[in-house]
Amino acid sequence: MSEWTGGCLCGTVRYRLGSEPFDAGWCHCRMCQLNSGSPAMAFASIPIADFQITAGKDRVRRFKSSDFGWRMFCSACGTPLGMHVDYEPKLLDFSIATLDDPERLPPEFHIFYSSRIAWAPAADTLTRHN
Repeated sequence: MSEWTGGCLCGTVRYRLGSEPFDAGWCHCRMCQLNSGSPAMAFASIPIADFQITAGKDRVRRFKSSDFGWRMFCSACGTPLGMHVDYEPKLLDFSIATLDDPERLPPEFHIFYSSRIAWAPAADTLTRHN
């Protein structure tokens, strides 16, 4: 396994993944749209213990974005780093775009596709889940 590293826009927060990420996909839910300011966000999963902050730990903030989970972001630049949901206590969904090499981890599906913004349909053939 080659190393997986990433960080935020301003470079204050840096992280390393301690294992291979999995379940890479696009999320079209309204919360992800508002969190990212874009029609969808690409996430992948990792055991929460394997998402290791290597720099800027004091700048990482959590925001309770729903009654079932919270989001993590850099307080210096606002970069969305991840999402944790209560019903999957051992996993963290992190933002693929924050990887140093996001092209290594292409999304494999779409979730909450029925919530997509009409003017931004997916231009791929990946499986769509409502």
